[in-house]
Amino acid sequence: MSEPCWRSRPPLSRTAVARIVQFVGLFDVLTTVLPPRHGRIADLSEFVPTTGMLSARAATAVAGVLLIYVGAGLRRGKHRAWLLAVGSSAAGTLLHVVKGLDLDAAAVSAALLALLFVVRREFHARPDRRNRRRAPAALLGFGGAGFLLGFAEIAIRENHLVGAPGVRDWAEQALFGLAGVPGPLKFVSPIGAEAVTLTTGAFGLLAAVATVILLLRPGSARPSRTEADETRLRDLLARHGHGDSLGYFALREDKSLIWAPNGAAVIAYRVINGVSLASGDPIGPESAWPEVISAWLAECTAYGWTPAVLGCSNRSGRAFRKHGLDVIELGDEAILDLPGFSLQGRPMRGVRQAVNRMQRAGYTCEVARQSDMTSERLAEAIRAATDFRDGSVERGFSMALSRFGDPRDGDCVLVVGRDPEKRIRGVLQFVPWGADGWSLDLMRGDRTADNGLTEMMVVAAAEAAPALGVRRMSLNFAVLRSVFARAEELGAGPVLRLWHRLLKAASRLWQIESLYRANAKYQPEWLPRYLCFPTARDLPRIAVAALTAEAFLPTIGRTQEKTAPPERTHALVG
Repeated sequence: MSEPCWRSRPPLSRTAVARIVQFVGLFDVLTTVLPPRHGRIADLSEFVPTTGMLSARAATAVAGVLLIYVGAGLRRGKHRAWLLAVGSSAAGTLLHVVKGLDLDAAAVSAALLALLFVVRREFHARPDRRNRRRAPAALLGFGGAGFLLGFAEIAIRENHLVGAPGVRDWAEQALFGLAGVPGPLKFVSPIGAEAVTLTTGAFGLLAAVATVILLLRPGSARPSRTEADETRLRDLLARHGHGDSLGYFALREDKSLIWAPNGAAVIAYRVINGVSLASGDPIGPESAWPEVISAWLAECTAYGWTPAVLGCSNRSGRAFRKHGLDVIELGDEAILDLPGFSLQGRPMRGVRQAVNRMQRAGYTCEVARQSDMTSERLAEAIRAATDFRDGSVERGFSMALSRFGDPRDGDCVLVVGRDPEKRIRGVLQFVPWGADGWSLDLMRGDRTADNGLTEMMVVAAAEAAPALGVRRMSLNFAVLRSVFARAEELGAGPVLRLWHRLLKAASRLWQIESLYRANAKYQPEWLPRYLCFPTARDLPRIAVAALTAEAFLPTIGRTQEKTAPPERTHALVG
């Protein structure tokens, strides 16, 4: 039985139809800009008033713009995009006739309408529920405001109306104006008529555009997880969490969960601007990965989301590639083999000197599981971590837990660094990585502390770990580490050197190089991490979604998690 496979690019029919729709939309817009053919306006004027032709001309431009806009939704298979394309092409067929007997253009719109019906089965992706609720609200809100303002302007100009029309006629004038259609009222001054028309027409157009944008806006799913899901997830982590150092971060509350049909595996993800962003490996036995990956990709197809996996391992990268996603190396994770860890030797000289300097200065470290700490000691560490937080931006998604001191995380390990006066000057938090591993989650410190505090806390954790049954420790993630490492080798080529210079320039903003070097001094083993994606043209959207999830880009309208660590080193970007 063959495995379900994510189609690495939209079906040819969807892609081709989207381009044809956008081309016809551009064609419609151009027909409203170009002058009509000589003589047709005179022939049409016997049946359609001039205002009607002008309104049809403006409506044709709006329909063309809508066709151009819906192309992106059609490529993702959005059913509502198909409905809007059908409506716009049907309207265009009629509008081309009304605006100037443009039969050739009407035939083009009619042909597009027929094509859309032929390929209708390709467009079945469901819309986001919240967008579906907001669209009518936008239509009624903007439309209602335009109606009321138009009605008020008519009332103000009551003495400039021809005859004695009633309030019902006023309402009809304002309502028709929203659609750009002349109403029953006649004004003594054309200026008054233009004022009402511009007000109602502008609000009508605003209402239509806002509604379309909300209908076609890429969906975002609310995190959906119950207490039962949390219990099942923790059970899976207890049995299979040893495989991936990022597994525990699936317990973040802003991640949704999708389970394999048999419940044997789960993927944690978050939807941002139409990108379903998973992180790390699927949780569960490797034999159950195909089922849960298929379920996740099926959900992406159903909603028109773009699937992407951030920071997966080599094993799961191969599994995702079998399902049609492309894979590129994103960077490397630093792993310490604790039984073999030692400060001896020349390569560890810098770390050894930093630790010795801090010990001579009277600094000390304590390492303990959160559940073994007294409530007073834990509260003190929480206050210190809060005080050390730099700025208000809360960062973290793929490699951060976004909470500190929560009773649910009793197995987390805290490293607390104190100065000679026993004041807390630094805090580390490690989350469980199976039964014999730790994964760095949070690192905060007092900027006024002596240099070397971080090295001392990391070494204290590494030295205390064996007594707690821990044999491996995941530190930070270094983006594109291999570029920095290879650029230092003899014989590095010009392309590699150029790429190295670009990354060094980017490091001024995101500390990419400094994060790599901060890891390298511990002489870790480097474990590659990968990015999975459908096509290269999706990479910009995925990059924006990933940076938004990690809070390196602002997100309008989203409340940040109050306890997320803003300054952590276990990050995709430094």
